[in-house]
Amino acid sequence: MTDTAGPLMIAANVGLVTDQNTEGSGEFTNIVLRLTNTINVDESKQIIGGQVNTTTSLTRTETSFTEDTAFWTAIRNSTEALSFNNYFSFMNQIFCDPKGDGTGSCNKYNELLTKRFLPFTDSDTYRVVKVATEAFVMVNCGVLAQKDCNGLSKQPFNPDLDNAYLSRRDLPTSQNLSGIFNSQYLVGVNDNRNVLPYLAVIRRKLPDIPINSIGNEQDNSGRDADVCYGLLQEKLANPCLLELIWSYWHEEGMLVQTSNAITRRFQNVRSSDRDPLASMEMDPLRPLNNLLWGYIQDEQHRLTVNRRNYEYDHHYGLRLEGKAVQNFRPADTRSKFLEAFHHLLRLCTVFYKQDDDTTVKADAFPVLNALKEVHLILSQGAHNQFGDLPSTARIEMLMQQWILARPEFRELLPTRVMVAYPEPWMDRVDAMKKLQGWTDTSVLHFRNLGMFGEQLLLSVRWGHWSDEFEPVKALNWARFFRPQIQGYIHAYRAATGADLSADPIVNARVDSTLPSVLLQKRLASQQRAV
Repeated sequence: MTDTAGPLMIAANVGLVTDQNTEGSGEFTNIVLRLTNTINVDESKQIIGGQVNTTTSLTRTETSFTEDTAFWTAIRNSTEALSFNNYFSFMNQIFCDPKGDGTGSCNKYNELLTKRFLPFTDSDTYRVVKVATEAFVMVNCGVLAQKDCNGLSKQPFNPDLDNAYLSRRDLPTSQNLSGIFNSQYLVGVNDNRNVLPYLAVIRRKLPDIPINSIGNEQDNSGRDADVCYGLLQEKLANPCLLELIWSYWHEEGMLVQTSNAITRRFQNVRSSDRDPLASMEMDPLRPLNNLLWGYIQDEQHRLTVNRRNYEYDHHYGLRLEGKAVQNFRPADTRSKFLEAFHHLLRLCTVFYKQDDDTTVKADAFPVLNALKEVHLILSQGAHNQFGDLPSTARIEMLMQQWILARPEFRELLPTRVMVAYPEPWMDRVDAMKKLQGWTDTSVLHFRNLGMFGEQLLLSVRWGHWSDEFEPVKALNWARFFRPQIQGYIHAYRAATGADLSADPIVNARVDSTLPSVLLQKRLASQQRAV
């Protein structure tokens, strides 16, 4: 039967016809089949398609969502809100559009402007800068009860951006981080106030001490300074999340020294026998004369280098080196912090190597134990000036950055315009370091150390690590802060020459030499090479 494109013809009835043949030695019969009827059968063609997938895809170990992720997101967003670029934009609106909407009409700024006065004349410009900077820090430094410049409550969350960040870290996402933070992460204490879990533990240790509210609407006494004996409600319910390590690394980057050199030259004081600023014409700074005048007059009310140095040592066991900080005699130091912190960074490097290998389930227990150790050491230094000096140092250094970022300094100092600094004050500092023969390491690395170090230590200090025994939280922490950890390690190597990620094994000895000592050695080596 031949194959046709149409329906097949199949016999329905078969007729038999016989034909006998007797020739030869035998007989045989021919049987002929004849088709008498046909049936049409529809031949439907069904194409069966498919593809056998012979590839295998491996991904990182899945992890579960923990409420701490919302807190870490709030810390990251809060520190970015305190960045210099946001502060610079805020100050531009204060001076260029004081009656406009947004940050230019901040209620906190208007409130402080009526309370902050200076005890000397011709300082209105500087007073506005100081009040605006204080208002900016007060509005943006907390994560629990932030308010915008119109006095409305806000939460430091942006669902789209936050979830994109979590997805890049292979962490579970949530469209309600704000609700999780308020209802699941924050805990209540006996006076029905939502506070951080770490602060709730501290509050339970002091059940006999009342909480005092300063300047609330129900207090008609008008005596805001009458604190009596008790805990401040604002400090407990809405702590200002700042880390002094930000100020330490900016000071090591020569920000404060640059401002001091400018103000000495403004007062006609020679810094040394070969002061490069002595022969420099200061006329480009003429528009800033009144601002610099107020800044210098207020020097007696600013923190001294010795004051900051003692607090660096009290918080982190870090200290400055130089003639201005001789005869250093601290009473309480965190001598084990640097080793513990660098060990944590080393363990994170080991964890990332395991976590990137999709055939291995990374072990986060060593990271958890290191987090608990660093948290314990940091909490031991949360005393004395802990609540006030970091914010005061931040306000003063932000003002120094803003003054150096003014366009007049571009005309005074030989800056390099083609270098893409992320913040406009940086090229001024690097130019001064070049003139003075200070370290030739760019201030960009010191700024990154301060920025990344602050986010890491905030998450360790204020997290409830002491009573945690499951490694999932440590695993999420390491993944969440991976850009900050690896950024800090790179910037530390660029600034000091010490590589914290070398020989990434668990029991490797970490470099716990003071950064100031390493910087002094690099400076001496640089000067010998000239």
